[in-house]
Amino acid sequence: MRHFRNSIVAFLAFAVSSSFFLPVDTIHVRIFSHLKVNALTLGIYTGSYRLQCDGKSLPLFRQGLPLDIQYRNDSIDLMQDGNLLATARYVKLFGAPGSELKVKLNNPDRKMRNYQENLSFEIFESGIRVINEIELDNYIAGVTEAEAGSRSALEFYKIQSVLARTFALAHINKHVTEGFSLCDQVHCQAYFGRPRDMSIYKAIDLTKDQVVVDDNLNLIVAAFHSNSGGQTANSEDVWGSKTPYLRSIVDSFSMNMPNARWERKILVEDWLSYLKIKHRFPVEDAGSKKAALNFSQDTRKIYLEANNVRVPLKNVRVDFQLKSTFFDIRQITKDTILFSGHGYGHGLGMPQEGAMRMVKLGYNYKQVLKFYYQEVQLIDLHKLNFFKDE
Repeated sequence: MRHFRNSIVAFLAFAVSSSFFLPVDTIHVRIFSHLKVNALTLGIYTGSYRLQCDGKSLPLFRQGLPLDIQYRNDSIDLMQDGNLLATARYVKLFGAPGSELKVKLNNPDRKMRNYQENLSFEIFESGIRVINEIELDNYIAGVTEAEAGSRSALEFYKIQSVLARTFALAHINKHVTEGFSLCDQVHCQAYFGRPRDMSIYKAIDLTKDQVVVDDNLNLIVAAFHSNSGGQTANSEDVWGSKTPYLRSIVDSFSMNMPNARWERKILVEDWLSYLKIKHRFPVEDAGSKKAALNFSQDTRKIYLEANNVRVPLKNVRVDFQLKSTFFDIRQITKDTILFSGHGYGHGLGMPQEGAMRMVKLGYNYKQVLKFYYQEVQLIDLHKLNFFKDE
């Protein structure tokens, strides 16, 4: 089993270093990746499962009694109705077509989630690493709800599903050296198992195999955020490198949406001390101090500047946990300044609230994607190699 998994890792490492695009039908996602998992309980929601421990088959796991999985003494104990079924280092449940498991984390304690298809469990750093092996479209459905929320418009689900598919395939080998494809956190894409809103599957079917590519037919980095505040950002202003399809545009659709505006009060003393200590900003100079206490952005800026000293606004955002870098500063009392902000997120690519507004106004998913990503096209992922070879 270990040799087989190592062979997969080696093959995928070759694929990611090669020029061809490798379509996938299934994907390996590490779930609960931000937690140290020590104990969980499984129950069959639908279908049936075949159980293997260290490569050896156990009796069929059926609906009824739950299966308890616990980490103990550098091994995994499988318990059912208080009885020890097996002790192993690698456990896998193979689901029949359409099968689905209920998963309840007990240590640490988390709410129950439903996961489709196969799950595997293995010893990892004094705990249990859990991998969901799932069809790509079922994974995309879960990501779409996790990233877009439930009860959204069908057209918006179509937008989010295309972006989720594009991102997943562009980063399919992000964790390949660790033995899986992607994790379930925003480091990759949020994924919490099967979605509750079944209309998402209709959006998946209506955008079957569609991805977004640039002029060179490369999958785009499908960046998105909550709200642009009225103007999106250039990639080089956020990530340091210029990307043709991530260009700053005026975005009226994000205005007057829930996350279009925000405010934050900060003490003058704290602000000036931060600038001086962390950025060596000349706060003793009257002109520089005035610039620091009265700063405005009619259009997005990259720095707060004075006397040839530049303070990156993206650093300010992180250090003060602000919603965006698109903000104005004014002194409202002797001791207090007010950050008046626009938008929520890094500002790159598609603002979700702007896209929702466009959908409400009657724009279709292709129009929305081509508005927020410049010089791109939608294409069937299975045709990419054909067109690249021409």
